[in-house]
Amino acid sequence: QVQLVESGGGLVQAGGSLRLSCAASANNAVIFSIDTMGWFRQAPGKQRELVATVTGGGNIHYVDSVKGRFTISRDDAKNTVFLQMNSLKPEDTAVYYCNANRIIYWRGGTKYSTGDSWGQGTQVTVSS
Repeated sequence: QVQLVESGGGLVQAGGSLRLSCAASANNAVIFSIDTMGWFRQAPGKQRELVATVTGGGNIHYVDSVKGRFTISRDDAKNTVFLQMNSLKPEDTAVYYCNANRIIYWRGGTKYSTGDSWGQGTQVTVSS
């Protein structure tokens, strides 16, 4: 019932930049609020790892490996989270997944709440 649609992945040379976007929507419904939004990534042969999160209150967390290079932000009016990735390295190559926790939405006068929702993933490839 809730969809997260990512965009912005691609191929870039080391040192380059990419900006990922993820928009949340609900069929025939209005999203009221989203708690934490974030980005995870999974490289081939590795477990999915957290990259960055931002809460509804604006608290931000980054994994150490991206601090100073990546910036997460959100636009609550558009139910969208962004990940600006600068100074990209080959080790940043992975499928990046958007995550949204506890989406509250209204449909037909009824309030609904979700748990974790995930996007379909977008490939980021950094060449050396």
